Amino acid sequence: MKKKIIPVLVAVFLILVIGAVTVGSMLYEKYSYSTERADLDEYFGVTGDQLAIVLQDDMIAKKAILRNGICYFDLDTVHRYLNEGFYVDYTEDLLLYTTAVEIISVSMGGSIVNSKGAVNETPQTQELGYVAVFEENDQIYVAADYVRRFTNYSVEIFDHHVQVYTQWSVREVDTLKKDSQVRLRGGIKSPILCDLKAGATVEILDKMETWCKVKTEDSIIGYVEIKMLSLASQGQTDTVQEIPVTDYVEPEYTSRAMEGKVSLGWHAIGGVGGNSTLESTVAGANGMNVIAPTWFSLNDEEGNFRSYASKDYVDRAHAMGLKVWGVWDDFNYNLDTGSSVSVLAVLSKTSTRQRLVGNMITTALTLGLDGVNLDFEKITEDSGPHYAQFVRELSVECRKNGLTLSIDNYVPYDFRDYYRLDVQGKVADYVIIMGYDEHWRGSGNPGSVASIGFVSNGIAKALEDVPANKLMNALPFYTILWKTDGTKVTDDYLTLNNTADFVARLKLTPVWDNETCQNYAEWTSGSVKYQLWLEDEESIAAKLGVMAAQNIAGVAVWRLGYGTESVWNLIRGYVSQ
Repeated sequence: MKKKIIPVLVAVFLILVIGAVTVGSMLYEKYSYSTERADLDEYFGVTGDQLAIVLQDDMIAKKAILRNGICYFDLDTVHRYLNEGFYVDYTEDLLLYTTAVEIISVSMGGSIVNSKGAVNETPQTQELGYVAVFEENDQIYVAADYVRRFTNYSVEIFDHHVQVYTQWSVREVDTLKKDSQVRLRGGIKSPILCDLKAGATVEILDKMETWCKVKTEDSIIGYVEIKMLSLASQGQTDTVQEIPVTDYVEPEYTSRAMEGKVSLGWHAIGGVGGNSTLESTVAGANGMNVIAPTWFSLNDEEGNFRSYASKDYVDRAHAMGLKVWGVWDDFNYNLDTGSSVSVLAVLSKTSTRQRLVGNMITTALTLGLDGVNLDFEKITEDSGPHYAQFVRELSVECRKNGLTLSIDNYVPYDFRDYYRLDVQGKVADYVIIMGYDEHWRGSGNPGSVASIGFVSNGIAKALEDVPANKLMNALPFYTILWKTDGTKVTDDYLTLNNTADFVARLKLTPVWDNETCQNYAEWTSGSVKYQLWLEDEESIAAKLGVMAAQNIAGVAVWRLGYGTESVWNLIRGYVSQ
């Protein structure tokens, strides 16, 4: 009997041992810490000479590269996160940066920096000791250290990544009580990112129930158990104030502001003979203190322009107490001759663009102009970056030579962001919004030229990028007479000073429209429907009221010769406030 029981006991014992081992293994597997190590190349998503970019506390999608011990960012990353002021000339292989007082350039693949305070100056040179910029696989890369010459940010390079800070704040920190690991995710089975020694400092990014998201001193982001932290394990915290980088001091963008509000009138001049009309054109323009003759228009792609300018005109205007801001445009030569001039071709080539700037300044100084009024209305999205650089370079020259720089713009909409009102608001003295052409001649779409909503919204939108003391709004001294015959829409201009006679002659009775803040008239003759949204004393008064409420820098009018005494008296009252 005993012989039969012994094998059974042995079997039971073995079963218990196996069960205990199995349970123990399961418990060990469940509660033991994984020793698996994460692949850091995979974690950072890098191959070859790539470096991941940790911006503040987040890893961004873009990668840096390391060449000869120098960290390089692609230009898109520089523009988006660090400094949008860098400009690339793909035609002449240059990288440019423009401050308030100088233009700095370096050739593609080069290490010699050229700096000049004016486009015609001989540049000063400096050897960097490293390649500042190069192109590879249709991508422009800029050295991180070169970006730091014009930008306050910090950069630190590690084996797989680079840490970048552009903002500084108070951060929560803690130290390790004992040796531990930073893991990919919260959980003891998560792969190990790195080991930490007791006393190592980590930044606390987030706290969970038993784990903390941390960043190590070499900017590896992962998870550590709270029980391993000196303060967090006791429900306590410690903080440190980061020290901002302030190495770069940007030169000040000084502005030439007129005393009081500006009242500008554009003088449309279609030939040299038009200069003789100065006195008759300004007669009755009460309160006007700046006249802007439309003298100059691009006429080739080499940086030249047609000119109807007259030194005698400038002297006569000065004798009347008027400032003279010469107008440079990109469309009148084409309208007059039919000859096409590519603004993109002119502005996208540095040598041509700077030749244009130099010619403008030389002309302005020779004539004795007080300022430059830039009226480029044919800018397209592809020419936008070149136009912004043109504005920067022109502002340097105007600032250096004591010329006021004003820039004309359409009423801003998102689809015209490439005109860069933010850049203009920084570098120009005045930014003028042409507060008209809500409905324009030839559009086939009858409506107001400048309803009060159109004007007020345009000013509000512009003020998002332009300081109020630099912003001006331009008023239309004209109305469009709309004629609709079936599906055919035609139109004619009525000048403000002819409108009253027109209304009286046709015995019209316009009715005030609160939505547009304009007097509206509508009538039919045969099969033709006529519509007028009038610009008159009442509509102009409403617009000036909006401008006064926003306390902007002044008013412009298109154009001289179209106004009435009553409206000019309103403008005089506005600028004298």
